Amino acid sequence: MSSSEGSVGGGHGVTDGRPRVLIVDDSVLMRTRIRDVVEATGGFRVVGEAANGYEAIRLVHVLEPDIVTLDLEMPELGGLDALGYIMSEAPRPVLVLSAYAARNAESTLRALDLGAVDFVRKPGEDDPPETLARRLVPALRAAAVARLANLPVRLREREAPVEPVASGSLGNRLLAVAASTGGPRALSDLIPALPEDFPPTLVVQHMPGSFTPHLAERLGRMSRMHVQEAHDGAPLARGHVYVAPGGHHLSLRREASGVALAVHDGAPVWGVRPSADVLFKAVASHFGPRAAGAVLTGMGRDGAAGLRAIHAAGGWTMAQDAATSVVYGMPKAAAPHARHILPLGDMPAALAEWARCPEPVAARP
Repeated sequence: MSSSEGSVGGGHGVTDGRPRVLIVDDSVLMRTRIRDVVEATGGFRVVGEAANGYEAIRLVHVLEPDIVTLDLEMPELGGLDALGYIMSEAPRPVLVLSAYAARNAESTLRALDLGAVDFVRKPGEDDPPETLARRLVPALRAAAVARLANLPVRLREREAPVEPVASGSLGNRLLAVAASTGGPRALSDLIPALPEDFPPTLVVQHMPGSFTPHLAERLGRMSRMHVQEAHDGAPLARGHVYVAPGGHHLSLRREASGVALAVHDGAPVWGVRPSADVLFKAVASHFGPRAAGAVLTGMGRDGAAGLRAIHAAGGWTMAQDAATSVVYGMPKAAAPHARHILPLGDMPAALAEWARCPEPVAARP
């Protein structure tokens, strides 16, 4: 690719207020499709294209884009190596574009460790033409407002759990957690800090179904709690974390043996499935004042109505603060219904205090 191709769209030094995007992908067809989507928004501008990691690194310095879309599988220098350089030497919001295949899930999650803001799953052959736009445009909007300082490069995955807070948990309680953009990193700080006897914990992370089993597995390697993808009919157990499967809602139902997980394919809520609102409302109805809800970083407002339901039922509610959120959308929408608005690092201790409390929090003066 010539330098003139790299500066298309205005190049360095020219700006009209729209975030400027560098597209990195070895496929000419995919670069064209991404360009068409970006420019059709009217709110973003493509300033260059690169076909491999080396070109990407050069153009990041030449064009100084505001956002980079980055393919992981490229010749000469792959996406992970290019991302590692960009985030350490010229940090800026990077959106990873990942193929659907499950074999790419680990690389995609590794990219989030290296500081990528989010990932977008590339359309498959059978997906309708509008699929790429439906996935990419919200991610671009999130990247445009993301706080990079809250995504420091994690050079390697934690090999052992962090020292947990003490719980001494009592009673029949349940925690529900919601996250979206920046969520995998936030969850990898929150979940490993919980003790092995913590109450059952349900997690909604906006993520495709091919990735949620890998997210659960990675969280499990870091944690003292047992982490697994949720399955329909599974009973709730102390010391267990259940991650909602991508593409399905996670809810609860009462059976003769007690409350069990319910996984179903209801209509998307706020355009997402799983939805935190679906889960939180079920948690409120089944656990009332023994429930806790926490809304972490993310774009949009999923979880706000559900957190309100938990609060109204006398449960304990919490939202991540703006200073530590990658994107302060979901927690901001939920904040009016949160008893506590806390930095991410303070959340494990607050949850441990909730778990130790001998009576429902709503009954306390």
